[in-house]
Amino acid sequence: MSGMELRARVIEEARAWIGTPYLHRASCKGAGADCLGLVRGVWRAAIGAEPETLPAYAPDWAEAKRAEQLAGAGFRHLVPVALEAVRPGDVLLFRWRAHLPAKHAAILVTPDRMVHAHDGAAVAEVAFAPWWRRRLAFAFAFPGAE
Repeated sequence: MSGMELRARVIEEARAWIGTPYLHRASCKGAGADCLGLVRGVWRAAIGAEPETLPAYAPDWAEAKRAEQLAGAGFRHLVPVALEAVRPGDVLLFRWRAHLPAKHAAILVTPDRMVHAHDGAAVAEVAFAPWWRRRLAFAFAFPGAE
C-alpha cells in the first residue's frame, strides 16, 4: 500500500469511529473508546496488530507521572512530523497546559478537521481550530504513510 493509500485508509477508519461513546481505556468501535483507544483502533485497521501491550492508566496519568508517556509511545511506533507540516492522516498530540505532558490524541482528517474522543462525549469530527492548534505538542505519521 502506498503512503497516500495508507493515509486515506487512516482517515476512512477514523471517521468510521464517529459516534463511538467515550469510555476510558476502551478501544472498541461502536462500543467505547478514549482518545488513545481511537488511535489504537485505527492502527489495528490500517496497520495490523498493536505494537505493544497497553499499560494500565488512570484518567490523571499525565499529571501524576509528569512524563511524556504518550509522546514516548509515538516516538517508539510512529514517525515524527514537524508541527507546521501536519497532513491529513497524521496523529496529533495535545497538552492542556504548557507545563503538563501531552495527554490527548486526535487524527487529522482534512487540513482543518480532526477526529477525536473527548471525555464526556462521543468520538467526533471537529474543527482543528486555533484553540487546538495552540495546544498541539507533537505530531506523527503512521509508519508507511510518511
